[in-house]
Amino acid sequence: MQSNTDQAFSRTDSWAVTHPVSASDKSAVTEMRKISEPSKGKLRGINARVPFDAIIGRVAAPEGVSFRQDTVGGVSGWWCEPSNARLHAVILHAHGGWFNWGSALAYRHLVGHIAKSANTNAFVPDYHIAPEHPFPAALNDIEACYSGLVDRGGKSIALTGDSVGGNLILSALARIVAKPNVKNQVIAMVALSPVTDLAMTGKSWQSRANADPYFVRDQAKELIQSYLTGHTATDPAASPLYGNFKGLPPIRVQVGEDEVLFDDSWRYIERAVAVGVDAKIDIWEGMPHGFLIGVGRLDAASEALDAIGSFLSKQFSTSPPV
Repeated sequence: MQSNTDQAFSRTDSWAVTHPVSASDKSAVTEMRKISEPSKGKLRGINARVPFDAIIGRVAAPEGVSFRQDTVGGVSGWWCEPSNARLHAVILHAHGGWFNWGSALAYRHLVGHIAKSANTNAFVPDYHIAPEHPFPAALNDIEACYSGLVDRGGKSIALTGDSVGGNLILSALARIVAKPNVKNQVIAMVALSPVTDLAMTGKSWQSRANADPYFVRDQAKELIQSYLTGHTATDPAASPLYGNFKGLPPIRVQVGEDEVLFDDSWRYIERAVAVGVDAKIDIWEGMPHGFLIGVGRLDAASEALDAIGSFLSKQFSTSPPV
């Protein structure tokens, strides 16, 4: 039986584009599923940090991009700098890892590909992670890093993030927009399979439970609880799905069709469009969560990366610095 979102997904919406899976990707994902199936739902707690970073760290470094450590707004991290990057523009990328895992070091190559696609320098902060640093530590770090980029002369800033990194950039921007004393230099956002609803009310937690090769509900619930530590899951600062969408810049979301988090992406864009935001979603048939790490191996990853670069380049070109 289809969920309500599945029924909506089957319709044609001007703000949703579905990309059919290629034959080579279908074969590659089938093999990936065979490998990942025994470990489905088993990455839990802080013990998963090392294996998680090892998975993300397999992404090959993009050619023509250099990397260096730095501290921006009091938050340490890594710069990803393509040769001949555009001036006065910057990408701030929040990495994924269910609020408990992930590091700028592990993600720098993936973000380097995003930076290269847009020909724009990108900074990946090492925001504080749970359970040692629960909500709102990570969100505060993203905001501090953003302010640091503005102070350094960033005049056109794009926010990007994957998984819970998408949660953080969407929540951070909503707070930035709401603060009259904070200069808003954000010209665009790109979220890769963002986690937008920490209350986990999306129907895809059931409808995609078998299709998703990585996550199960109780696993995600434990990781979310270690981040919230009793804080209300529907607080807009924790779950951007429940926040204010007015005044947001153009937003693009990339999501795999086979994700338990599918509804988190779909419903966020649906609500953004309803209030007039320039928001669109790209749905990749047969793809799991985080498929962009397959860049160089998956057609979908390379095509999604090209779409991100094209979108950000256009926004940087048509949004003059203020």
